[in-house]
Parts: sequence; C-alpha cells; structure tokens
Amino acid sequence: MLSINKIHHIAIITSDYEKSKHFYTQILGLEIVREVYREARQSYKLDLALNGVYVIELFSFPNPPKRVSRPEAAGLRHLAFEVNDIEKTRAFILSNGIEAEAIRTDEYTGKAFFFLADPDGLPIEFYAS
Repeated sequence: MLSINKIHHIAIITSDYEKSKHFYTQILGLEIVREVYREARQSYKLDLALNGVYVIELFSFPNPPKRVSRPEAAGLRHLAFEVNDIEKTRAFILSNGIEAEAIRTDEYTGKAFFFLADPDGLPIEFYAS
C-alpha cells in the first residue's frame, strides 16, 4: 500500500492576483512564505502558510478560463478550514463585506459549518472544531 504522510499543499489559480492575495492574506490570515514572479510564464507564485505550515500555492496566469462551480462539476469541490468559533468567524467575514451562507449543521457529525466564495468563486468552507 502507498504510504502518504500528509497533504503537502493546494494550488489555486486566480484571475485577479492582487484581489486573491488580499483575500487569502488579509481576510483569511494566511502568512506569506515566498512570492516570486516567473517572467517566462508571466505568472506570480505565492506560497502561503497556516500556523507556520505551508498549505497553499496561489498562482496568476494570463487569462485563465473560469472555473465551473454550479451546477456541481467533477473535480475539487471546495477548500475547508477548521475554526474554533464558527459564529465569530462568519461575523468577521461579513464585517469585511464578503457574502457568506448561513451557518448549517452537518447531519452526520453535528458540527456547524458555512460556505463563502473566494474572489474567483472557489467554494471555501469553515467548519467548527
């Protein structure tokens, strides 16, 4: 059997690099590990960490196609973050002018969660610890 240690990172391609950089660093609070501009690809690559652990690569490419999200399409469905206080998290998101769905309860775990969309419409879930 294959032996996998952990998920190393998640790569996200943005349509508006500065807007997404602001969202992931200033709103979600991810820390910048490294930012490089790759001239040959006309692309930024931003490495982001959560609590000191590298988790996301944020890319910009010229004219990327839009992501199909609704109706649900095959592929990555959403990115989920665990939080200690779901109500406080949602209030913070709303206070920053970002729309968020109402808090729901997972019928299997009994845990509270809600969704919002990043600047490119990628579904982001916040899930109570």
